Amino acid sequence: MLKIGNVEAPNKVVLAPMAGVCNPAFRLIAKEFGTGLVCAEMVSDKAIVHGNARSMEMLYVDDREKPLSLQIFGGDTETLVQAARIVDQHTNADIIDINMGCPVPKITKCDAGARWLLQPDKIEAMIATVVAAVSKPVTVKMRIGWDSEHIYAVENAKAVERGGGSAVSVHGRTREQLYTGKADWDIIREVKQALSIPVIGNGDVVTPEDAKRMLDQTGVDGVMIGRGALGNPWMLYRTVQYLANGELPPEPSAEEKIRIAILHMDRLIALKGEHVAVKEMRKHMAWYLKGMTGAARVKDIIMETEKRDEMVRTLDAYVEQLATSSLSGTAEESAVLH
Repeated sequence: MLKIGNVEAPNKVVLAPMAGVCNPAFRLIAKEFGTGLVCAEMVSDKAIVHGNARSMEMLYVDDREKPLSLQIFGGDTETLVQAARIVDQHTNADIIDINMGCPVPKITKCDAGARWLLQPDKIEAMIATVVAAVSKPVTVKMRIGWDSEHIYAVENAKAVERGGGSAVSVHGRTREQLYTGKADWDIIREVKQALSIPVIGNGDVVTPEDAKRMLDQTGVDGVMIGRGALGNPWMLYRTVQYLANGELPPEPSAEEKIRIAILHMDRLIALKGEHVAVKEMRKHMAWYLKGMTGAARVKDIIMETEKRDEMVRTLDAYVEQLATSSLSGTAEESAVLH
């Protein structure tokens, strides 16, 4: 179990708040696959304060996703507080998360995201002001530092704790690394040892075994899975099971992968309409198909597809073709054996 403030998640597995991915369509699948806590993609504090229609839609929470954390980003305490109040009073999210990890220049140029990591002295005051303004638990997602010269992970995390934050998620890379190189789990361990609030570890967790190793090596209270879950919600389910009983459920069949991919698309269509959703699903479909036999040609077709039914026909034909070739392969094998 993972307890953040007054919010209890049934297990230690957390879905990372990935931009362009963690909308209700994918989050609900993650929840159905057993994930303890799901995090929504980040939303701009200014966009929330100004009532931007698209951003307000991003605050939608399906009750079936709970417990859920909604993430906001911004570089100005005043607007962060205003946005946090709106999330607190007008959404049924359980946790308000503040982004201090996004490495993208258009975010850091506004003093938001990872830019906070250079200002340990400002973090405590900002968190304290947000915490005082809302009733939901406030958490922070951060990186270990800005670059290899500026790693203030322990200092920054302690500032969050002193400000009244209820938990910290730490991605073991600097802003400079983006998503390259190796995540530094030793620094995550140092943060965990320095804090009394829950710490969630993030970075290089792509298998259930990685999740177990991170928990064992760092002592963190939860493990956050990001890119390892792209097109692969089974990774979340298999991790929950592996951590619970040491058993690894089998990988999904091609048919099961495609079934969930189509469910994902249909939920996205219900949210955003066919035109937008099918285009957005192209990248997801490429992730679902990753590593599958002969998938390259199917991906090429999918990248041009604009209609839901066309996409389904292409995927169904591909699954059928896989089944046929494996049957003929089995027949050939038995002919050789006999």
